[in-house]
Amino acid sequence: MKKEIFVLMIGLLAFGAHATQEYTIDAAHSEVGFSVKHMVVATVRGNFTEFSGKVYYDENEIGNSSVEGVIKTASINTGNSKRDDHLRNSDFFDAANHPEILFKTKRVEKKGDGFVAYGDLTMRGVTKEIALDFEITGKITDPWGNERVGLEARGVINRQDFGVSWNNNLDNGGVVVSNEVKLLIQAELIKKKAS
Repeated sequence: MKKEIFVLMIGLLAFGAHATQEYTIDAAHSEVGFSVKHMVVATVRGNFTEFSGKVYYDENEIGNSSVEGVIKTASINTGNSKRDDHLRNSDFFDAANHPEILFKTKRVEKKGDGFVAYGDLTMRGVTKEIALDFEITGKITDPWGNERVGLEARGVINRQDFGVSWNNNLDNGGVVVSNEVKLLIQAELIKKKAS
């Protein structure tokens, strides 16, 4: 009886290990973007052009999935070089001293028709838990035999929580840059092939 239980436990562990597969982010077909309000009346959008990450994905039990991502802070791009230089300096991201923004999930939960990933975001040396609502947008096998999975994630953070505090007040009581930052991540994942 003990032997049968032992064999059953080994079988369950093997199944669990097999169920969660490793994927990498295909940066050429993915985007890490954001938007903020400028002077209350307009929205400025931008993204980071250099990032990487690993995703451990279990399509049968998405709650077992996890993500580890790295963004190169200096790769910020809003389409305006003068503004981007300002964002890289110590008023905002301080890219020289904090070259990377990190995200690592702590847990994944079902939410309505989608999911939410709770994880630690580290920026300017400050780590805070954030929540990203996400959905799986599809799964295919490409012409070269690679399995690909798409996902889209959205979230909102307060930049002040991470020490990104520069601002100027406006005559109407508003500010030049909103504290609320909306995040939009569109990722195409490639399954790691067995060696």
